[in-house]
Amino acid sequence: MSNQDRSSIQAKLWGLCILLNVIRPLSCFSNFSQAREVIYKIKEGLPKGTLIGSIGVDLKLDLSADPPFIFSLALKKISEQYVSLINTTGELYTSANEIDREILCVENVEGQGCFLFLDVFILPQQYFQLVKVKIIVEDVNDNRPSFPSDEIRLFIPENAQVNSRFAVEQSAVDPDVGIHGVQTYWLMNDYGVFTLDVEENESRELTPFLIVMGALDRETKSEYVTKIIAEDGGNPPLLGTAILKIFITDVNDHCPQFTESNINVTIHGNATKGVHLTSLHAYDPDQGANAQIIYVYSERVPREVRNLFHLDKSSGVIKLQGKIDAKIAKFYKLTVLANGPGCIPAVATVFLYINRVSGPPSIIPRYIAPEKNGIVSLKESEPPFTPIAFFTLKNIDESERIDCHLEANGPFRVSPYKPFRNEYLLETTASLDYEHKQEYELSVVAVNSDGLIIKTIFIVQVIDENDNAPVFRQSLMELFIEENNAPNTFLTKLYATDEDSEDRGEVSYLLGPDAPSIFSLDNWTGVLVVSTSLDREEKEVYRFTVGAVDHGSPHKETIGTVVVTVLDRNDNSPHFINKDFTFFVPENFPGYGEIGVLSVTDADYGRNGRVSLSIINGSDIFVIDTAKGTLRAKTSLDREQQGTYFLLIEAVDGGEPSRSCVVTVTVLLLDVNDNPPLVLFPQSNQSYMLVLPSTPPGTSITEVYAVDKDTGMNAVIEYSIIQRRGGEPGSFDIDPNTGNITLRKTLIGRGLCSLLVKVSDHGQPEPLHSTVMVHFFINETVSNESYVRNLLSKEKEPEMEERFFGRLIKYSEKRDSLLPCQPAVAVLTSACLGLLLTVFLLTTYIFCTRHKNKGKRVEAAIPLKINLPTTEKKVMERSDTRLQ
Repeated sequence: MSNQDRSSIQAKLWGLCILLNVIRPLSCFSNFSQAREVIYKIKEGLPKGTLIGSIGVDLKLDLSADPPFIFSLALKKISEQYVSLINTTGELYTSANEIDREILCVENVEGQGCFLFLDVFILPQQYFQLVKVKIIVEDVNDNRPSFPSDEIRLFIPENAQVNSRFAVEQSAVDPDVGIHGVQTYWLMNDYGVFTLDVEENESRELTPFLIVMGALDRETKSEYVTKIIAEDGGNPPLLGTAILKIFITDVNDHCPQFTESNINVTIHGNATKGVHLTSLHAYDPDQGANAQIIYVYSERVPREVRNLFHLDKSSGVIKLQGKIDAKIAKFYKLTVLANGPGCIPAVATVFLYINRVSGPPSIIPRYIAPEKNGIVSLKESEPPFTPIAFFTLKNIDESERIDCHLEANGPFRVSPYKPFRNEYLLETTASLDYEHKQEYELSVVAVNSDGLIIKTIFIVQVIDENDNAPVFRQSLMELFIEENNAPNTFLTKLYATDEDSEDRGEVSYLLGPDAPSIFSLDNWTGVLVVSTSLDREEKEVYRFTVGAVDHGSPHKETIGTVVVTVLDRNDNSPHFINKDFTFFVPENFPGYGEIGVLSVTDADYGRNGRVSLSIINGSDIFVIDTAKGTLRAKTSLDREQQGTYFLLIEAVDGGEPSRSCVVTVTVLLLDVNDNPPLVLFPQSNQSYMLVLPSTPPGTSITEVYAVDKDTGMNAVIEYSIIQRRGGEPGSFDIDPNTGNITLRKTLIGRGLCSLLVKVSDHGQPEPLHSTVMVHFFINETVSNESYVRNLLSKEKEPEMEERFFGRLIKYSEKRDSLLPCQPAVAVLTSACLGLLLTVFLLTTYIFCTRHKNKGKRVEAAIPLKINLPTTEKKVMERSDTRLQ
């Protein structure tokens, strides 16, 4: 076997031995080392990082050896809960988990120590040792005594002797041991009759004993409440408390005693059966069964006397049970015993004296109303003066004066029933009301001249009838609920009362016939719910009736009114009446004038329905009244600059959160005839054109070209010659639609010929116009241009003659009279459209013709003194070759 194989086998053997040592030390290490034990002592509750001990130092190991020592815990998961080990020095420290002796050694009985055992390996192999570490955990006083219950009850009989001892079984416990455990008990208040003693049993457990130090009497004081305090032996000591209630139980230490031992009673011989004679009363201060008293006749009382005078065993009441023989006066002596448990009976004597019948009167009742056992039943619906009973006075001396009257509070009276003597009628004086009073005790009293009194006592019991209808606590119930509620939402609980008794006073609840089906009412409890979600915008107020019905016969019913008001929630967005708005406004409309009104609605109420308007775009030009919705422009608008405006208007309500909607508004500017025609050609009043004398009639010489920035009829242009200078009259003519100037007849003379051309639109109410001078130099050639220029410079711009303007006005009025109505305007509009098309075609034709004859005519152009706007449309350039 090679050295390498031996080393491998030896290493495996070492590993096996180390593993077996963890489980159980074996003798395989006896050749290398032996287990050693180190003992440390600490107190419980030490903070993290407290040094417990240094294994390397305590074993006197050379920690500077090479290779260094390595210390390792065998069972790390368990051991490291409480301690941490420094691998290089073997120092043991407390870990994050605080060592609590009461938790660590919870199963130890008192007297046993608390230990923590650790196994520590010292490595590497050449230093290997197994160190047994034993940590003794000492107790500290960190727990106070506690009783198993906050209240301890102790029962002591009132006849307990002085120095009697009663164990308090619910003694206190303290998790601490030794001197830190419970050492003594004491009372907060001993009332001068108690003290505590502590006894230790074989298990060294302390039990407190309550010792009676004075006499107890339950009838004087039946309960004592104090605190019992358990104290341990710590420094300072810790206390535990509990309420100690000491109950003094009753013993039969008293016997019954009569409040009156001799009672004298006088009874008339004609006394009726059931007459109350007297009541005996005995008292026993004991409690419960010990205080029960039973009244009985003594055996000395004959049986027939017992039967004649009935004695109630419980109450001690004696009543006449039979009929007394009234022929002779008799005397009865009744001996009554009061018996208590385990007691000698108390004795009382009743002396009964029987008077002759000839003395006081007797009253014989004869009931008209239903009567049973001295109780008369009378319905509350009986009318006043309902007869109840007749009373007859018997054994009345003719000469004796008798006073018979009624002793009672209530609507009753006793009066003589004439013409009979000694007959009296008892009747009601008013209606009875069960709800006011259910029972009356009446005494009919008769008194003779000697002052002797006899009474007949009976009870009138009022029988309830269904004479009261239920009454709602509130006849009008106003309820409020927010819309969009959950189905079956509770609204209220109806409450009605009925003063009648039994079934007559039980109330059921019903919905009225006008109640909507969405409401439901529990017939027995009166709970009113709404079964569906409400929408205030659909209906805001629900008003209906409810009924409360009793169970009497016949039923009585009361009607109440329920008003349910649905409160608004912001569940609706503002809504414009149109999807979009279009407003037509004439241009040059004054600033802040009303352009239009935007109508917007919101189905919500109050703040949720208040809508404000704002302009999202274009707010620098337009403004809007947030409340009324009136749209205005800040300044006057010009169609020629911009003819259409598109605005976005937002409507926002006042809810939380708010809701909104946006609408598009189009503002279209209508054209106003505010621009006169602008002459583009000729470009100057000082320009001229050469016309050959040989030009044949019908030849198109030139044209006047003008534009108008307006639209529609305001932009339809008409040309006319309003004045001529030079040349033959009527030599030239102008097309009113195209402005084309043609030669009408053969030219004869030579020289400068000037035409004043008026360019007018068809605007309403007043057409606008411009004028331009058109000059023709009639000659074969321009041999001396300076001469022509000189003629032009001397030519003044002609003014229109007054008569011409008169004719023009007449013509305008005549034209207006021809357009009295809209159909004419429509026809004229169509004609204008056709005219525009004709102008376009003629213009095209003229341009083509003049292009061919451009060598024949020349026009000298001198700029007109007209300030043209920079925004003017670019016109078609004419060939400069036409202008000379």
